[in-house]
Amino acid sequence: MNFLIPLILGIILGYLLRNKVKVNTEVLMSASVIALVFLMGIKAGEVEVSATKAVLYSLTLMLFAVAGSIGAAKVLWRGIK
Repeated sequence: MNFLIPLILGIILGYLLRNKVKVNTEVLMSASVIALVFLMGIKAGEVEVSATKAVLYSLTLMLFAVAGSIGAAKVLWRGIK
């Protein structure tokens, strides 16, 4: 709920100023994304997990993702020919 109020206010402000102010927001957006990823990394680093389990889960997920992608590509390739 804490994020809804600033989100709604930003939408309203953006709607009201849509034709009046043209600002290059590329740098601001990039900095915001980097800051959010950094803060998420800090939060994730606070959680104590078994490194072995995390690696095994990651490898399993990666193998299933690759196998699923290859399977889908084969099915779609046959459908194209």
